[in-house]
Amino acid sequence: MKMDTTPPASGRAHETRLPVVQAASHGFAQAQTHALAAADERRITGIRARAVNVPLEYAVRTGVGVVATAPLVLIDLQVGEVTGHAYLFTYTPLALASTRAMVQALGEALCGRPAAPFDIDRHLAGRLRLLGRGGIAGMACAGLDMALWDALARLQRLPLATLLGGRPRPLPAYDSHSMDGEALALERAARALDAGFRAIKTKIGYATLAEDCRIVGALRQHIGDGVQLMVDYNQSLSLPEAARRLRALREFDPAWVEEPTLQEDYAGHARLRAAAELPIQMGENWCGVEEMQGALEAGACDLAMPDAMKIGGVTGWLKAAALAERHGLPVSSHIFQEVSAHLLAVTPTAHWLERMDLAAPILARPLAFRDGMALPGEAPGSGVEWNEEAVARYLA
Repeated sequence: MKMDTTPPASGRAHETRLPVVQAASHGFAQAQTHALAAADERRITGIRARAVNVPLEYAVRTGVGVVATAPLVLIDLQVGEVTGHAYLFTYTPLALASTRAMVQALGEALCGRPAAPFDIDRHLAGRLRLLGRGGIAGMACAGLDMALWDALARLQRLPLATLLGGRPRPLPAYDSHSMDGEALALERAARALDAGFRAIKTKIGYATLAEDCRIVGALRQHIGDGVQLMVDYNQSLSLPEAARRLRALREFDPAWVEEPTLQEDYAGHARLRAAAELPIQMGENWCGVEEMQGALEAGACDLAMPDAMKIGGVTGWLKAAALAERHGLPVSSHIFQEVSAHLLAVTPTAHWLERMDLAAPILARPLAFRDGMALPGEAPGSGVEWNEEAVARYLA
C-alpha cells in the first residue's frame, strides 16, 4: 500500500476500589467528541512501520543491565490526507524485528476502519483477547493508538493537547541520568544545572550500600538542597536489601525512590513505603490500567509514572490520569517525552516530565527545553516528525 508521507503536589494512595474506566474527566469526554467528529469522514488507509537503531549520547546504565543504543520502531499511520507519527522503544535490538512486524500486521488489519481511537482500542482488545495485550502486542497497540491520535490532531490542525481539551504549556522537567559513577554523575549534574533544571534523577543499585550513599551524597552536596534529587533502583534489589538501603538514603532527602524491588511485588513496595518513610515512585512497567489499579489498591506507591507505550498509548493514559486523580496521586511521565508533554498538559495531577531524549537524532524538531521546562509547541499533532535523512542512516 502506497503511503503519503507529506508532513501535513505529592499524595498517598487511598484504599478505595474503583473500576478501571470510572470517572472520565471533562478532558476525556472532550477528547472523544473531537476524535469522533474528525473520524466521521476519515478512515485508516495505510500503515508503515520501520526499525531504526539510534545512538545515545550516554548509555543508559542500570542496576540490571545497560541499554547501549535506542532501538525504535517508527510508525506512520495514514488517515485521510494526513499521516500520524509515533515511535516505540524496544530496549533491546533483539526485539526490533518482531515489534515492527507486529505493528505492521495490526496496522494492516485496521485499514478501512473509522479513525476513532476508543473504538479501535476496544476492537484490538477483542482481537487479542486470547493472545493477551501484554508484551510486544500491547506495545504495538499503544504505538498505533499514539499515531492515530497524532493523525486526528493533524486533521483538526490542533496540537494534541488542544485536541484532548487542554493546551500546550511549559511543564517542569527533570534531567534523567544513569548509573554513571561519581565523576560522570557530577559532570552531568553540572550540565543540568547550567541548563536550568531544578530536578535530577540518578540510577543507583551499586554493588554495595556504601557506594550508593557515596554517589548520592556527592550529588546532594554538589546540587544543594534547592534542587530535587530522585533515585531509581530499576527493580535491582531484594526486599530485605531494599529496606536496608532505603533507611540509609533518608539523610539525602530524595524526592522519590523509584522501583526499589520487583515492580510486580505491590505488597513488598507497600511494606517498603511504610517502613522507609520515603516517597515511592513506580509505574513505568504497568502494562495497562488494570495493573496500575492493582498497585494503587495495594498502596504500593506515593507517586505514579505511567509509560505512554506500556499504559496503552494516549487512550490508556487518559484512563490512567482519571484513576490517578481519584487516588490523589501526582503523575510524572516515563520517556516518550514528545507525546508525554501533551498528555501531562491534560493530566489533573501532573507532576514532572522526564527528559531522556531517546529519539532526538531521528526527529525533525526535538522537544525544546528552557530553564528546566519542557516547551511543547503549537504545531498540529504531538510534535513527532521524522528527519528522513537521519532515519535512512539508522535503519536496522
